[in-house]
Amino acid sequence: MIRNILGSLVALAGAASAVLSPFRDWYDGRAGQDYRVRDLFEGVTATESGVLVSILLPFLFAALLVIAGVVLRSRIAVALAGLVVLGFTILWMVRQGQAAGSLTVGGDGAGLQVGVVNALAGGVLMLIGALLMRGRGRGAARARARREREPEPVEPYGAPPADQVDMWPPTQEPGMSTHTSPWPEPEVDPYTGPDPHDPRTRSYPQAPPPGRAGDPRDPVHPPQRPPEG
Repeated sequence: MIRNILGSLVALAGAASAVLSPFRDWYDGRAGQDYRVRDLFEGVTATESGVLVSILLPFLFAALLVIAGVVLRSRIAVALAGLVVLGFTILWMVRQGQAAGSLTVGGDGAGLQVGVVNALAGGVLMLIGALLMRGRGRGAARARARREREPEPVEPYGAPPADQVDMWPPTQEPGMSTHTSPWPEPEVDPYTGPDPHDPRTRSYPQAPPPGRAGDPRDPVHPPQRPPEG
């Protein structure tokens, strides 16, 4: 985060220096805005140029590219802006050297002047700003890709509207709600087997009623006569 802020400030400072450079003297007292963009490709002439068709035009484009790179945190855009400024400045130096025979640096106003220094410094600052910026980072890209892969949670059963009857969630069939009371349902008595006093559910011999002599014989397995020997 800190590196992005620092790199953005450096890149914006470079863009400001590059945009202001055409309004200062470049060579022999001639301002950068007096050089046409077409002179950089066809050769420097003494013809005056308008502001919007001068060397200021590519520098404005580079400044807009820096602003877009800072907003989008794009190191490539900021670096490209720096290369645009340095490329046009160096191309101007080549054309000016061809027109003048040689390039000189003098403190008396003859030769290269402060406008060229501002343009070169602006391009270098843009490149430094691009190096300082971290961009969006691989972590943010991985997190975004992971969010795109993960499916959004979907509720299996939506809540029924207030003006409709309750819906039973598993089958979505209309009907009254199973829980119509806030109190818990009563528990059912556990099954303990058939009633021993109920003759309909009894599968074993009946016991003799109390006070009555029972038959000693087993009604299920009656005694058998022993075999005659």
